[in-house]
Amino acid sequence: MPQMALITGASSGIGMEFARYHASKGGDVILTARREDTLEELAAELRNAHGITAHVFALDLGAEGGAQALYQQVTEAGLKVDILINNAGFGGQGRFLDRSLEKDLAMIDLNVKALVSLTHSFGADMVAAGGGKILNVASSAAFMPGPLQATYFATKAFVTSFSQAIDQENRSRGVTCTALCPGYVKTEFADVSDLNGTALVKNGGATPDTVARIGYDAMMRGDLVIVNERGLSVALNWVIPLMPRRMVLKMIQRMQTKK
Repeated sequence: MPQMALITGASSGIGMEFARYHASKGGDVILTARREDTLEELAAELRNAHGITAHVFALDLGAEGGAQALYQQVTEAGLKVDILINNAGFGGQGRFLDRSLEKDLAMIDLNVKALVSLTHSFGADMVAAGGGKILNVASSAAFMPGPLQATYFATKAFVTSFSQAIDQENRSRGVTCTALCPGYVKTEFADVSDLNGTALVKNGGATPDTVARIGYDAMMRGDLVIVNERGLSVALNWVIPLMPRRMVLKMIQRMQTKK
């Protein structure tokens, strides 16, 4: 299996579990996020537990030039990336016109612009090397519009569409791209996105380690799009598309309304 995986947003949640799962298989890791101390703790854990090599690059991918800076640092360190896991991202609850435009633009910068930039840079290297795998973490939100999280849902729709096109363009050149579209996952996401108190959070969710394993295994198989639960996959692909659009909008808004 490919040995070096670069994982963004590796300091918590699904990203941290991607790193643990890959390391458990003997793979080396490049960990990146803003919290350097947490990344260093994780790197030490993985080295001790699995005897792998772990590199830490702490920076803000959403900042101007952040993705380009990461690519430059990794390249200058002489590291070859075989697997790229674009996991970093965040959401935000509230009516779009009542939210800070700055926050939503920052969401686009991280969820979309950084992901596109890293896919372009490391993907080109993979093609030149004759192979590689990319996993982009999207969301079940990609399958529908998201009132009270309008920008977040839209970014994940972009990621899912983009990932499938990248796979089609590059599969014949040895590089596959998988979109992971989980439902709600119990991570820091609810706190960061101000979703506590909504039905979405109260209904519970999957554990990050389970989602990471499902997504990672799908990437290794070269799957195009993977949803973490069979029932959810059926609903997203066969039920919701047949429902009246206004009904879907009202349903999603109720799920994300604070009680």
